[in-house]
Amino acid sequence: MTKVLDHGPRLDPVDEKLPLKDLVLYGFQHVLVMAASPITAVFLVAQTLGFEPALTVSIISATFLVCGLGSILQSFGPAGLGARLPFIMVPGGAPIAIFLAIATQTDVQTAVGAVLMTGLFYFLALPVFRRLLRFFPPIVVGTMLLLVAVNLVKIYGGAITGRPGSEGFADPVNVGLALATIALTVIFSRVFTGTLQRISVMLGLIAGTLLAAALGRLDASGVMQGPLLAVPQLFPFGMPKFDILASLPLIIFSIISMAEATGQTIATAEIVDRKGDAHAIVPRTIRGDAVASVLGGVFGTSLIITSGENVGIVRATGVRSRYVTAAAGVILVIIALIAPVSRLASVLPGAVVGGTAVIVFSIIGVIGIHVLSRVDLRDHGAMFTLASGLAMGLMPILVPGVYSQFPQWSQMILGNGLAMGTITAALVNAMFQFNAPKPHDTGETAQ
Repeated sequence: MTKVLDHGPRLDPVDEKLPLKDLVLYGFQHVLVMAASPITAVFLVAQTLGFEPALTVSIISATFLVCGLGSILQSFGPAGLGARLPFIMVPGGAPIAIFLAIATQTDVQTAVGAVLMTGLFYFLALPVFRRLLRFFPPIVVGTMLLLVAVNLVKIYGGAITGRPGSEGFADPVNVGLALATIALTVIFSRVFTGTLQRISVMLGLIAGTLLAAALGRLDASGVMQGPLLAVPQLFPFGMPKFDILASLPLIIFSIISMAEATGQTIATAEIVDRKGDAHAIVPRTIRGDAVASVLGGVFGTSLIITSGENVGIVRATGVRSRYVTAAAGVILVIIALIAPVSRLASVLPGAVVGGTAVIVFSIIGVIGIHVLSRVDLRDHGAMFTLASGLAMGLMPILVPGVYSQFPQWSQMILGNGLAMGTITAALVNAMFQFNAPKPHDTGETAQ
């Protein structure tokens, strides 16, 4: 009789522990793709509020630090704080805009207080929000992922062209660099195999950067100027001020953020083949967002939330281990503490970063199409759910200012295409599902 060896239960791909060199390599790829988000966010805040250069560098370091710690938290998920999924955390685009609005209308200390109160609100609202998770079936999640892709491609397309009317708008060299970066990423993914194929996104970004340097579009002269160590400050603007009325826009947005986190969690859980009910993981994701946002407020940043960016990376590379994003979190912490590294990240050519972002975010759209492929779109309700979600979501994305004459309080929701499209899809789907006859229902009354 042959004895069969029992090697124990097989690990989920998401729980696989990779060799250290692979963790560093794949983790660095995640960092390169997301680096533009914290840098852009901080520069926007610094320019609007008139920060001194030293304070700007300090906030950049603090943002990298919180993003790193948040990514580690989401990857490991201790005590229910974090999804135990391969998530990277970034400053949210909409929260940055709301943060700036509060800061300009009041002061930056009040804006920081709003971040802290919103982080705590996550915890208070979560028990109620958990009951709403059933309103996020595949038709809603797929709609949201398509809107995420369109919205992010539009945003980072602006990094390629610059602002309309500005000097050098749609510079052919910049556009060419972006297209070359996309092409090189695809070529690397096709030509290489194994590890090199899995880091094709990073290789494309590096190749695009070298090409930019050869064309004289990379200025790294200031990288080694300034201190070597960056130590983020607690409450860099002084003690926060707490004003509930001023904080309401950010608190209201947190509900939208929870909806976004729901879609990202469900999509990511599916991509990495996480066993069990994906909806059950959502509260862990939201609690991780809450902790990271509170920590962000302590260091003077806006809300720090789970990013849809890395979803495309996971799908493109096939590397599903959460230990990779944990490694990315460690790298981000190191970047936060070594000032020249932060400065180096800030000089990456916008066109190259934009090209990398466009291909990665388009993959998110592909994921959305895959999710929707499980839905029978010939069904009347499903067809109108998708159509209405796309209609309400794409309008503010593709037609900026469409709600500019509406009351200020309504623009925050209506003007957020991702939020509006997701909410619309959820409501329309619920409307069609309410009292809908079940497949086995013949319509006859039981005698």
